[in-house]
Amino acid sequence: MSSLFTNVPVDVAVQVIRDRLQNDWILSYRATLSPDRVAELLEVCLKSTYFSHEGTFYEQCEGVAMGSPVSAVVANLYMEFFEDLALDTAPVKPRLWKRYVDDTCCIVKKGATEGLLDHLNSVRPYIQLTVEVEKDGMLPFLDTSADQGEGPSTSGEEGQGSVPNNLQLWQELHR
Repeated sequence: MSSLFTNVPVDVAVQVIRDRLQNDWILSYRATLSPDRVAELLEVCLKSTYFSHEGTFYEQCEGVAMGSPVSAVVANLYMEFFEDLALDTAPVKPRLWKRYVDDTCCIVKKGATEGLLDHLNSVRPYIQLTVEVEKDGMLPFLDTSADQGEGPSTSGEEGQGSVPNNLQLWQELHR
């Protein structure tokens, strides 16, 4: 996927947000708007996206606008929904799953990467992930490098940043 924002389904994302707001028992103490009103206003913001390029005006028909202040929040809430759905039904549960926007660092058992990736890509057709597997014990993630370290500590617990030999460290990227 070339961009997370342009692949977020607006109707589904608005429904996800409406559902979360309806389940927020303290919302009425923090806001005067109902969940339905918030969803209605979000739809106006997200479905009224116009831009110009070389003097011609266009309407964005899919996804959320990358420059809109609300888009990052909407995309993040949608990805939380996607993660819950995908990981709850995953045939292999990752040992670690850490996401920032559209980059995820994940630890899975060796040999399970393709099966998990296939599953994740089957959950929602507009969210297609790619994988970057560790190389020489290192994986770039968010402009840093994750490494396997020295392995398990003498206490039998894993050291910080370590990945046992039977697990694979990988990062998924939205392309």
